[in-house]
Amino acid sequence: MNFETENDPEILRQAALLLERENQRLAKQIIALTAELVALKGESSEQMKLRIAALEQQIAQKNRLLFGESSERRANGESGTPPAPPAPPKPPKKGHGPKAQLSLEIVEVEHKLDDADKVCKSCGGALEAWEGQFETSEEVTPVPRRFVVKKHKRQKYRCPCGGCIETAPGPEKLFEGARYSIDFAVEVGVDKYDDHAPLERQVRKMRREGLLVESQTLWDQLERAARLLAPGYEALFQYVLSRGVIGADETRWPLLGKNEPSRWHAWSVVAPDAVVYRILEGRGAEEGRKVLGGYKGVVMCDGYGVYKSLSKTEGFSLAHCWAHARREFIKIESSYPAETKQVLDLIRGLYAVEAKCRPGPEGDAERLALRRAESRSLLERIQQWAEATPVVPRSSLDDAIKYMAGHWSGLTRFLSDPRIPLDNNHTERAERGVVVGRKNHYGSRSRRGTEVAALFYSFVESAKLCGLDPKAYLRTAITAAVRGERIPLPHEIAAR
Repeated sequence: MNFETENDPEILRQAALLLERENQRLAKQIIALTAELVALKGESSEQMKLRIAALEQQIAQKNRLLFGESSERRANGESGTPPAPPAPPKPPKKGHGPKAQLSLEIVEVEHKLDDADKVCKSCGGALEAWEGQFETSEEVTPVPRRFVVKKHKRQKYRCPCGGCIETAPGPEKLFEGARYSIDFAVEVGVDKYDDHAPLERQVRKMRREGLLVESQTLWDQLERAARLLAPGYEALFQYVLSRGVIGADETRWPLLGKNEPSRWHAWSVVAPDAVVYRILEGRGAEEGRKVLGGYKGVVMCDGYGVYKSLSKTEGFSLAHCWAHARREFIKIESSYPAETKQVLDLIRGLYAVEAKCRPGPEGDAERLALRRAESRSLLERIQQWAEATPVVPRSSLDDAIKYMAGHWSGLTRFLSDPRIPLDNNHTERAERGVVVGRKNHYGSRSRRGTEVAALFYSFVESAKLCGLDPKAYLRTAITAAVRGERIPLPHEIAAR
């Protein structure tokens, strides 16, 4: 059976059940052979039990990866650490009612009786309109998008002397002679890089709405807009790199062109109010230097080795993500419930301390004091737990503890700097648009396509981080570029 091409759910379910049974049979056989091997080596029964326990745990973990759920959610257990502050009580529910649509235009439609119905049911007399009296209700309805061809007639003016002719200016355009408006280019960009609609899908939708257009035409609008926005994209990149604490991560981004390596990656560099993407040929040290070379400050990241190599540069330091350390223990929780409960509860205590502080710079002083007063002792208890917990060498519990210990310096850097968050979740959230886009249009077809995608994702996601409408922001940015003005960045508009 070819699992990549088979689509029948029942056949796939039966195949999965057979594979699970075969895994269980092979697991029993491996355990038996391991016990036999241990006996031949003359090892003690205690050593044999530890080896078999580690083997069973590894098999169980593989089965969970294949057949189990992937959620990191867990029930909160008893703990000696401070619990997270209780959420404020929810107001009592008042039943399901309509949600106010404050941003929608209200169009009033009057409904009147036909002449034949304007007859009194009591006396047969004629009914008259009762001025100002209506029964009113509301309904939300779509207004189909409409494409029109605007014929711009630029009035010419002349002087009777015959020495001067002037023509009224026309609309601003992406480029001279452009047939499609700036609003059209913005619409295409937002549909692709915020709503993740591939160009071919947009073409089909536009045809249903009466516009006959090819995907190459849509791409031309994006490419020309990207040329105009390029100075703003570089300014946004430099702004992010000017921040003292940033987040960094990378995710796959296929390049689909012929004779091109497909394993390109989108690198994300994130500040609280901006994000920039670079789509490069890989995720090695060379690409890392292209993105973060010359940066001076703290980079919040996972344990990927390239960041460690970059941190050898003067002024470049790492803070490591507690969410990643926590995941290592979440993965093995069912195999080591007692051991992982202790450390997971302690990590939960770290987050409970953070929840007591106001977010952002205004909470820095309070955050620093609480971290020194409460988080430091929690970290000491986590370290004591790691040193005191017995483990089987090369078991998953051993690996999880080693991961945490190997990144301890970065995991504890937040103690002395209130700007450093506990985790890199802000960066991972900023990557969602790129990940969803990759799933919808599978990457880029050319190297220029990777550059255009990185630029548009950077502007769209930065606008959303600042609470701006991406469509309105792109229209403002492109219009400024067409006029030869400096392109305003999203955080600058949000601060106005």
